[in-house]
Amino acid sequence: MAVDTVEAPVDPRVELEKHYREFCEQLPDHRVEIINGRIVVNPVPTYDHACIVFQLLLQLVGLAKERGWEILTEMSVFLGPQQDRYRPDLIVVRPKPRMWGAGHIYGDQTLLVAEVVSPSSVVDDHEVKPRHYAAAGVSLCLVIDTLTGKVRLLSDPGQAGYRHETDIVLGGLLDLPEPWKLTLDTAAFTD
Repeated sequence: MAVDTVEAPVDPRVELEKHYREFCEQLPDHRVEIINGRIVVNPVPTYDHACIVFQLLLQLVGLAKERGWEILTEMSVFLGPQQDRYRPDLIVVRPKPRMWGAGHIYGDQTLLVAEVVSPSSVVDDHEVKPRHYAAAGVSLCLVIDTLTGKVRLLSDPGQAGYRHETDIVLGGLLDLPEPWKLTLDTAAFTD
């Protein structure tokens, strides 16, 4: 007697996660993310982009060192199972944060996540990522946008998004709230 075999339907999120891991392995020198259910592969950031991250790093490093915090540039944020995978430009955490695997820090373990907007990432950096960062408990999301000349600080995360937003013109001073109590000079992000 012949036995019929029936294949179980494949969960699209499982397939997406499988392809994401394959791309990460095949393209270690690229920024691989899952954003809004799609795999996004970007080359290493431009010189200008890297300089902005460096200028931010210079302003954060003193306080981070004093408090024993870690500033990371090559890690992803874990937003939850079957969720997107974001690799921000900079993440600040306390030592030994809770991890999901070797390369993903749980969102609620972060003290700050920073995104530097590029022409190809405007919608993702301003809308998509902040909404998911907030739902994952990322306490502060800093969005530096030299294209519009603005800096946004999003705080007080919740399931529906951030409840507080501070927008300033690039070049002004921006106060980071507790636990930071630090003022950023955003003029450093211009040239």
